[in-house]
Amino acid sequence: MKHPIFKVITIFLLVLQGLVLSGCSDSGPSNSGVYLLLDTSGTYTKELTNALNLVNALLVKQEPNDSLAVARIDTGSFSEKDIIAKVTFNDRPSEANRQKRHFRESMDNFVKEVKASRYTDITGGILQAAEYLNEKGTGKKTILIYSDLKEELPEGYVRDIPFQLEGFDIIALNVTKLRSDNIDPREYMDRLEKWQQRVEEGGGSWRVVNDMDRLERVL
Repeated sequence: MKHPIFKVITIFLLVLQGLVLSGCSDSGPSNSGVYLLLDTSGTYTKELTNALNLVNALLVKQEPNDSLAVARIDTGSFSEKDIIAKVTFNDRPSEANRQKRHFRESMDNFVKEVKASRYTDITGGILQAAEYLNEKGTGKKTILIYSDLKEELPEGYVRDIPFQLEGFDIIALNVTKLRSDNIDPREYMDRLEKWQQRVEEGGGSWRVVNDMDRLERVL
């Protein structure tokens, strides 16, 4: 007959095995999803050439099964029609490289032909980005906003909508200062504070990165 201590050890090992298996099954997906929003309003279109460098950096970091999408912010951005390019990367290197080349070509063509929009529906863009990444079911969800964060909506558009951003990282990039910000810096600070409050109230995390050299470390 086995000593009681051996029974205790056996039971302990079985419980430990069950916990390990349970932990593995609940770990969730490990892939990442990045959705980049590009402001195309007014003079900010001049910044889009620099945004191509950002897209190239993002493409380098993508792994198999990661998802990447780039969309424009214009008059009404809660729409899939504003997605410029989107892809989920194949696990075969040759196919993934082909996907990246096609993505770059789509972005190059967009920047060459883009026309400035009259309005800036940032809220709609964030709502569309969250919907897209939730549908993809990626483990890590990041929304990048390349914009001065000045939202201007056409008459009748309703955007007083709470965000649902639990599990999302929201990073504002290249938040350029407007002429009015130089006159009264409080406008710039208030603008950043407003977006941070909305994102965090929706359960997301918020960061501002104006030094693009830092972005790789942040991502």
